[in-house]
Amino acid sequence: MINRVVLTGRLTNDPELKYTNQGTAVVAFRLAVNRQFRNQDGSRDADFINCVVWRKSAENFANFTHKGSLVGIDGRLSTRNYENKQGQKVYVTEVTVENFALLEPKNSNQQNNYNNNFNTNQTTFNQQGENVDLSALPFNNDETNGSAADIDDVPF
Repeated sequence: MINRVVLTGRLTNDPELKYTNQGTAVVAFRLAVNRQFRNQDGSRDADFINCVVWRKSAENFANFTHKGSLVGIDGRLSTRNYENKQGQKVYVTEVTVENFALLEPKNSNQQNNYNNNFNTNQTTFNQQGENVDLSALPFNNDETNGSAADIDDVPF
């Protein structure tokens, strides 16, 4: 079975690092992902995707990102449910992040000029919190590994 999610978007809030009762680090955040097409007004709508990252990666994510940060994530779609205080069953669907990449230079001050330095200023972390090689990740903007221009070549 395949359960893979790859997204590039901006954080809607500053990440808040929390710890479970067992001491495991966790960060839940929402990622705003622009749609590829424009609506009737000529602007792009966005999807707001709930995500969660665990352990050392959660600590790194909280330390290196903030509201508006452009990040690439790689993970899996997860579902869970719980009973709220009113006794109603609540269903949650979220992306469990396994790898993430910081897609802007550290000193960008939320400027949108990251495309000029896209390949040289990325920092990527895996689930164990280790830096990883970006060349194999599907959101790398490298002509040899696929690019946004390749979307126009898809026949549908």
